[in-house]
Amino acid sequence: MQRRHFLSATATTAAAACGFVTTPLTAVAQGLPRGPVRIVVGFPPGGGTDVVARVIAHQLAILWGIPVLVENRAGAAGVIAAGYVAKLPADGSTLLMTNFSNHAVAPSLYPKLDYVIERDFTPIMLVGIVPSILVCRPNQPAQTVQAIIERCRATPGSVSFGSAGPGSVQHLALEMFKLRAGIDALHVPYKGSAPMITDLIGGQIDYSFETMSSAAPHVASGKLLPIAQTRLRPAAAMPKLPTLAESGFAGFDASTWYGLAGPGQMDTALVKRMNDDFNRVLLMPAVADKLLTFGAEDGGGTPAQFDAFIDTEKGKWAKVIRDAKVSI
Repeated sequence: MQRRHFLSATATTAAAACGFVTTPLTAVAQGLPRGPVRIVVGFPPGGGTDVVARVIAHQLAILWGIPVLVENRAGAAGVIAAGYVAKLPADGSTLLMTNFSNHAVAPSLYPKLDYVIERDFTPIMLVGIVPSILVCRPNQPAQTVQAIIERCRATPGSVSFGSAGPGSVQHLALEMFKLRAGIDALHVPYKGSAPMITDLIGGQIDYSFETMSSAAPHVASGKLLPIAQTRLRPAAAMPKLPTLAESGFAGFDASTWYGLAGPGQMDTALVKRMNDDFNRVLLMPAVADKLLTFGAEDGGGTPAQFDAFIDTEKGKWAKVIRDAKVSI
């Protein structure tokens, strides 16, 4: 960002604080891109990542006074979208709503990625972390963690767990569970959560580590029974549901998450400006309430904190993928 733009933004912000500015600041005054900003989502419209991106985009458009658009480039659990954004100019005009799949898992799961996380992306902010819920249909005979383990040990490889696809959080949470419990179970991948949940409710599969955002409506309607959740502490949306860490698996943490990143080598001042505004947006009731309904918590913070979080997640899932011999 050019120095004169930074000085202009500082002066205008100071004027706003004194009550002299009542309309959104222009993008140029803020040192932001002159034209529309795109947030690329690696999943179809309507999913959790997409909905969160659209809520944030709407508030950013108001704050910045420029269009902020969501563009869906679905495929390969977000890898296609990540590869696309990685090759674009680092001017802030295109951002990625990144996630667990394309930033933490893909480097270990896909032998030939066309991007390198550390080189090709600039982390800006963690948006939120969402637990998974171990769920089953209400007439399932084994409805506790221990009962499921005993059932899996009695009939190794026959108790089925559905997922949204190979390498999804449901799949890898299952692999972590199998490793920690010392059991074998049948992984049944689907093309997304919707058909998997339909079969889970219908009795074609037995269990799933479904994301809280997708499972919650079916739990509320009584169609699915929650057994345990997968963060180290209970989510505010389901405070009484025990965690796997509380159920005999200390340190068990298998959650999905959202974050905003740009192409590699973005200007430091631009990244700080965007990070400041993203943190402001997360505190807005329209955004905070929506994230809460998804079970998304602990968002916000600095780019450095998000970078360290990604690095930790990469290491954790690389070990699970290696130890469980997961491949696509």
